[in-house]
Amino acid sequence: MKLVSGKDMLVKARAEGYAVGAFSAHNIETVQAILAASVEERAPVMIQIGQRVIKHAGMKAMVKLIETLGEGVEAEAAIHLDHGNSFEQAVQAIQLQFQSVMYDGSHHPLEKNIEITKRVVEAAHAVGISVEGELGRIAGTEDDLTVSEEEAFLTNVEDAVRFVGETGVDYLAVAVGTAHGFYRGVPKIHFDRLDDIQLACSLPLVLHGGSGVPDHLIREAIPLGIAKINVDTELRHAFTLAAQKVWEKNPKEYHLATVHGESREAVKKKVIEKIRLFGSNGKAKGHSNLTSNKS
Repeated sequence: MKLVSGKDMLVKARAEGYAVGAFSAHNIETVQAILAASVEERAPVMIQIGQRVIKHAGMKAMVKLIETLGEGVEAEAAIHLDHGNSFEQAVQAIQLQFQSVMYDGSHHPLEKNIEITKRVVEAAHAVGISVEGELGRIAGTEDDLTVSEEEAFLTNVEDAVRFVGETGVDYLAVAVGTAHGFYRGVPKIHFDRLDDIQLACSLPLVLHGGSGVPDHLIREAIPLGIAKINVDTELRHAFTLAAQKVWEKNPKEYHLATVHGESREAVKKKVIEKIRLFGSNGKAKGHSNLTSNKS
């Protein structure tokens, strides 16, 4: 497995007009599915370690799992901390040699968000690790983080310029109308706001809440600076439905290899679907900015 700098991966994506899929990993089978899809589609991927799996399995255990399953696999990946909840947690990810870390200070006032994010950037950049920041609130629930629709607000362009300039983040997660989880109605993405941000900030932008967004909206967002799209809920949904189908056919199927094998294939299929939608298929070939190869 080739471990690639998050910044290099996303700068290339923005320059070439596609987006990298950032897929959340929860267990052995989801990691295997993401890696297999990367190999089959020759696509760069980010493998996200989020707050729920950190509580369930531990950050170090998940990193070691990904590295072990990646041995001998011709995938191109960056291990990414998703929605880091503190400076200390971000430092832990840096010490574990993630290729990308996110500190989510979007719930803080702008000044405090800038203060803590800047400290994360300084620590990460000292050892060549990329950083994602977030500005604006995205409605819905991801891992254990919930934001009501009333609390959610769009990223302000002037604030984005200040935030990027003062923190030095490598890419920015923006709130432009998407939501975590599945949508109850039709999502409304504010493309005018997204365009204003990408014109004002010349760094890759990140779209959280990618699950359930209609394909045509995703295709419209990518040329407006979106270089990373997070996908979590659709993967968990595919995994769970596949397992349910196995038990519907045979309620006495107790071999987890059989059940989880079907779930793994369902997740792989969904990851491939997203890779093709994002236009990242075939983009891993000949990548020249490799940070390590632990295979």
